[in-house]
Amino acid sequence: MLTQLETIIQDRKQNPTEGSYTNTLFDAGINKIAQKVGEEATEVIVAALGQGRDEQIGEIADLFYHTLVLMTELGLSLEDIEAELANRH
Repeated sequence: MLTQLETIIQDRKQNPTEGSYTNTLFDAGINKIAQKVGEEATEVIVAALGQGRDEQIGEIADLFYHTLVLMTELGLSLEDIEAELANRH
């Protein structure tokens, strides 16, 4: 699913869709996208420390999504991250 989501996000960047939340983020620029990743990371921490499983899953999913948007904005891919992780192993 992450690869599919990455493809959708990349497509939104190349072919903007009116009303798309993803395109709203791209239009706002790198500062806003990075801010959203930070907000979502904080929400993951809050969920991990005091919320239930469903909230934890939802917040982690939000963090993954926003991180993929940031990666796309930076010209990075899941393949790049996988290669780095493989190098570390």
